[in-house]
Amino acid sequence: MTVTSAGTLAILLAAVALVTLVMRPRGVSTVDFYLAGQRVGVATNALAICGDYFSAASFLGVAAAVYVSGLDGVWYAVGFAAGFVPVLLFVAAPLRRFGEFSIPDFLGRRLASERVRLVAVGVVQIVILSYLVPQAVGSGITWQLLVGHGLPGLSAYATGVLLSTAVVAALVAFGGMRGTTWTQAIQFLLLLGALVWLAVAVAGSGFHYSGAVADLSAEPLANPVHDEAGWHLQPETNQLDPTEPATFGQPGAAYGPLAQFALILTLVMGTAGLPHVMNRYFTSPTGTAARMTTVWVLGLAGLFYALAVMLGTAARQQIAAAVEGHPWLEELTVDGVLRVPEHALPVLGRIYGGDSGLAVVAAGALVAVMSTIAGLLLAAAASWGHDVYERHINPRATQRQAVWAGRTSTVVAALAAGALAIAMQPEDITPGVPSIVAAMVTWSFAIAGSALTPVFVLAIWWRGTTAAGATAGMVVGGLVSVTMFVVGALPIGPGLGEMLMTPTLVAAPLAGLVTWLVSRSTTPPDDVERQWLVLHGTAADRHAERLARLTIASAEPTQRRRGRGRAARREEERDADR
Repeated sequence: MTVTSAGTLAILLAAVALVTLVMRPRGVSTVDFYLAGQRVGVATNALAICGDYFSAASFLGVAAAVYVSGLDGVWYAVGFAAGFVPVLLFVAAPLRRFGEFSIPDFLGRRLASERVRLVAVGVVQIVILSYLVPQAVGSGITWQLLVGHGLPGLSAYATGVLLSTAVVAALVAFGGMRGTTWTQAIQFLLLLGALVWLAVAVAGSGFHYSGAVADLSAEPLANPVHDEAGWHLQPETNQLDPTEPATFGQPGAAYGPLAQFALILTLVMGTAGLPHVMNRYFTSPTGTAARMTTVWVLGLAGLFYALAVMLGTAARQQIAAAVEGHPWLEELTVDGVLRVPEHALPVLGRIYGGDSGLAVVAAGALVAVMSTIAGLLLAAAASWGHDVYERHINPRATQRQAVWAGRTSTVVAALAAGALAIAMQPEDITPGVPSIVAAMVTWSFAIAGSALTPVFVLAIWWRGTTAAGATAGMVVGGLVSVTMFVVGALPIGPGLGEMLMTPTLVAAPLAGLVTWLVSRSTTPPDDVERQWLVLHGTAADRHAERLARLTIASAEPTQRRRGRGRAARREEERDADR
């Protein structure tokens, strides 16, 4: 590691730690720790959501997918960005108006069932872990390229995984949602700045996107493989027309027609079920603020992914042309093509900016990883600390005990993700997908979109949703998606394996159908109409409903009013806060 690289990383970590220290929660309440007191503004929350969402799969993975498979890699950018459209239309405002801590908390209260809450906690933890692991893998890959060596007894890859997860776990446990919100917002601006700088540098060198696509499409697309003969380039099979060679500018280099649609659907539906993203909407002060936050996110996502696609294309063209003038590229490439696609942006940064450019881009990649890991750890803490510890293990817990339970959860989740990522040495993985990091994140989108999103949306928009239906839907969606993953890993023929690795096309409709069928034969919660008013009513509607309840309550005998219990009074106070 050069002095420049070391200095860049040191400054980055120091800045993140300083922001976390300054913006840490002042109180010890769970609302402060998990939701930043529900006072996060529109612009700040939008930037924080972007920092949370634009992970290693977005920064490294999208460019890598485009680098490897051209147009088929663009589907990742389309799906990741378009995922916020249904969130804007169907989820953001009702979710915030209902006002809970997490997806399990929302489902448990909306359907008046602790069983639903616990099943949702299980699904959420699977989604979080499957999302955490590729972030840790991305940090290991970046550290391996930037530093090249590790701590005593550890490889460079394992060192990157260990340090990133440990540092972020400590910062999250200390700073809570408030500190994490500001660090994520700043981290996203740094991430976007790295992309903009690299795009300007590439464009300044004479790069033109349309011309590059035409040049790259003039010959068959081939990528490095490693077998008994060593490293060599192997042409990609055209999944749409096996009689024709796969090219950079035409679809079919990675996915068949059904698999392409399945990938986009998986990413779009999965976004609404991602715990670390949806939890951020609970931090908005109002439902309107949550909706406007999503509008901001959509605009920022369009800019971010347009730059990622452009730079993935530039890397494919420029790196091959730069091998002769940069001898260090020979160790990373095979006939001008990178062995590890996720190195595309860092290598491009070094070509145009030397060690400083590499440090800037690699720091951006680590920022993406750290920011997303922070959001995931907070989501894990909310599920375990609030939905399990406070509700079931220790219902009489003080606020301080509940916060410490959440902090402990962040450490446990980080340890589990780090151990799995270290066990998955990326050089031992031969993915049938453009980018291993993007593909692994897609698996978490698939589980979320299959097991959580259908039930989540039905609970928001269908009065007839019941606890039994939601439980059955989550179980079926989760089991079907995981089963399809397992079958998809088998050599079962061209195209079909890729479609099975994005199972939402099958699993989500099944989960929705099972939820509907079981709900039709069971009874919805007694207070569904009042819940509906909270979810979808106007402010005037909710105000009138509160006045009516206060009028009825004032007419009750004094002894009955006293006997309503603390839970009922807390429910009224929470409705009044909305």
